[in-house]
Amino acid sequence: MCVVDQPAGQVRSSLLGPADIRRLAARLGVSPTKRLGQNFVIDAGTIRRIVALAGLTAEDVVLEVGPGLGSLTLGLVEVAGHVVAVEIDPVLAAELPVTVASRAPERADRLTVVTADAMTLSDLPGDQPTALVANLPYNVAVPVFLNLLEAFPSIQRALVMVQSEVADRICAPPGSRTYGIPSVKVAWYGTARRVGTVSRTVFWPVPNVDSALVGFARGPEPGLAGGRAAVFQVIDAAFAQRRKTLRAALAPWAGSADAAQRVLIAAGVNPSLRGETIDVTQYIRIVQAAAATRSIIESWRV
Repeated sequence: MCVVDQPAGQVRSSLLGPADIRRLAARLGVSPTKRLGQNFVIDAGTIRRIVALAGLTAEDVVLEVGPGLGSLTLGLVEVAGHVVAVEIDPVLAAELPVTVASRAPERADRLTVVTADAMTLSDLPGDQPTALVANLPYNVAVPVFLNLLEAFPSIQRALVMVQSEVADRICAPPGSRTYGIPSVKVAWYGTARRVGTVSRTVFWPVPNVDSALVGFARGPEPGLAGGRAAVFQVIDAAFAQRRKTLRAALAPWAGSADAAQRVLIAAGVNPSLRGETIDVTQYIRIVQAAAATRSIIESWRV
């Protein structure tokens, strides 16, 4: 999508280039900080690629986290019905509507900016988001991603850029070296997979880590008494001491190692396995078995 400069009639892209971003940052007195995990994308080709992979339509309300100077935002407003950009930096949040109005005036009404911390975000104005597309701050990518999936069940799909190692952990299958808490907890909500890599050279400043794109599709939420919180409690316990068997790791949660073993056997899970070898459906069965076991015990006491 392009806009036409007047009066000369020369056509220029609405997306930001490296010189545009540096000029904008200098005017605002903004210097990317490691504390906020800021690395701005300066390559328009990468923005177009991300937007294309996201598969957005005019029916979508897109949630973007950490829009920064607006590189990705400008690409998103070209195709989405509306974009809700959540920015923690008040200077950047105030400038983002100005940038969009300047470079893509015919699409300025598609943008809403919310100044907030995505780590604790729990509500948004207007229509709720159907998709999440974001260059997530690398230092808090996993907790932000999990919070948004929990807080906004309307999000049916996502495309997020994260550190390559984080992408491996999010998408890892059971039994792999990188399988852990992020892998299982994201799987509670749906299916995640790596869909591409991103060169370090498209960022300013250039990070000292590689980046990857993770695609996500939400699945049906398991019907379960106690729900997500109960399952996540078991996941946390299982991975608290990775070298221990499930029988030992879940002993504090169950009340004793013997109690944990009874629950695991009832769930059809081998007590001698470790937490990194079972998937989210087995963690769900453990919680279901624990609930059933406690119900039986309570009935004995009546």
